[in-house]
Amino acid sequence: MILQSRTKKMKVDKPLVMGVLNLTPDSFSDGGKFESTEDAVKYAKQMVKDGADIIDIGGESTGPGSKDVDSKEELKRVLPVLKALKVPARVWISIDTYKADVARAALKAGANMVNDVLALRGDEKMAKLIAKEKVPVVLMYSKDDSGRTSRKKPKYENVVDEVQKFLKKRIKVAKEAGIKDDQIVLDPGQGAFVSMDAEPSLKLLKNLKKFKAFGYPVLIGSSRKSFIGETLDLPLEERLEGSLACAVAAVLNGATIIRAHDVKETRRAVDMVWAIKNA
Repeated sequence: MILQSRTKKMKVDKPLVMGVLNLTPDSFSDGGKFESTEDAVKYAKQMVKDGADIIDIGGESTGPGSKDVDSKEELKRVLPVLKALKVPARVWISIDTYKADVARAALKAGANMVNDVLALRGDEKMAKLIAKEKVPVVLMYSKDDSGRTSRKKPKYENVVDEVQKFLKKRIKVAKEAGIKDDQIVLDPGQGAFVSMDAEPSLKLLKNLKKFKAFGYPVLIGSSRKSFIGETLDLPLEERLEGSLACAVAAVLNGATIIRAHDVKETRRAVDMVWAIKNA
């Protein structure tokens, strides 16, 4: 399997780890952690050292209780880091945004792909931008149609079927805009993006192979999410083991990319389960 960007190709012969770099004051896990560009760049380089294949940079939190951020502020947060961050050729940089103007500027500053939590629904210009720039895009399921995820607990008759139908429609939109097959990555969503109840997220993980059947790389981002806290009755700072368990389950069920806050631990867990799976 090959991921194709404008100037880079990534051969996906084992699961990739995507390290999270949130440049926001209100992200659910690590908001306000980086007070300077230097701190953020240092942390990103450490994630690369720890085994990250992709660094996912975000300038707007989308979790419950987060606040709207305009494009100007979002760019103010991410561009200095993008311009200062130099990574090895093997490492890609992803911009976590649903706004086309932010994505455009980030790609110009060195990003290689776009992680769109609204699957091209947030900005009508995004699909054409992705097609024009010839970069991968992550199409993610979200129960809400805005960047502000709610604390709703929707009742799914069959969450796997419903998310499959959603992603099928978003793939159609992407391809009609000119986005090629080797640019598409699917993310069925986890945590508050799906429901504030744990069960839907657990069922999506269990049935991940059904999303792999679409024929595209599958990204899963369970790391530190609310459903882990609910399942294990643990606060945010004690969800490492639960996050690693989800990463292992995701790999066993066909995930291509594991998005994680704890890169070193996730890299080791992913590599170990991959070795077992292929022994």
